[in-house]
Amino acid sequence: MSWMILFSLCARVAGAAVLVLACSTEDDGTMKLVDREPPPPIVPVEEPPVAINSVSPVRYPPALLAQGIEGRVLLRLFVDSAGNVVPDSTRLAESSGYPALDSAALVGSPELHFSPALLQGRPVSAPFLQPVQFRRTLAGSTKR
Repeated sequence: MSWMILFSLCARVAGAAVLVLACSTEDDGTMKLVDREPPPPIVPVEEPPVAINSVSPVRYPPALLAQGIEGRVLLRLFVDSAGNVVPDSTRLAESSGYPALDSAALVGSPELHFSPALLQGRPVSAPFLQPVQFRRTLAGSTKR
């Protein structure tokens, strides 16, 4: 079967709304749509990224702070080998149960800066989970 006929067949199978990037045939004559190579396996890093901001860019929503509402948001981030959060990579891994806290964590996350993850002593890009705690601090109290 020629490539042009094969491509035409694959395009009809995929429909008008789907972009066909590649089409391959197996030895048994069946066709398989292939849109991209499988992602490389995620290799565990030796040292995960560490936040290095001197002041957190995540802002506590004033209305929730005034009401004494606290919570923990867990973000799934991806940092490059320089420690910068990759744009549009942030995802909510675990909600606090309060949409305003979740939103505040997501909005502040692009301004977070990290020391990069290390693999065999070299900086590498890596996905990781970052908790964001929203806690009221009492005036005059000390942190432990």
